[in-house]
Amino acid sequence: MADERLGFVGIVVEDRASVPAVNEILSSFSPIIRGRMGVPDPQGGEAVIGLIVRGTNDQLGALTGRLGNLPGVRAKSALTSAKSTHPQQKRKE
Repeated sequence: MADERLGFVGIVVEDRASVPAVNEILSSFSPIIRGRMGVPDPQGGEAVIGLIVRGTNDQLGALTGRLGNLPGVRAKSALTSAKSTHPQQKRKE
């Protein structure tokens, strides 16, 4: 099993037409999302979404890559450098 790490994803949505696709992508990645906060800007029409995630580099790359391919959407991420000590990863084989 690949190493999971704790991190965050910052998403800026400038094209409101992309919101349904953003929500669909986030739903498909729900197993790695631990928390979510969205802040719309009613004056400008933009929105910012912050996610707390626990996942692998590959999972996070897939999430930000799919989001970044949407028109008017930018996504950036950062992960902790420490490997997870989550008890579920310490399985006996």
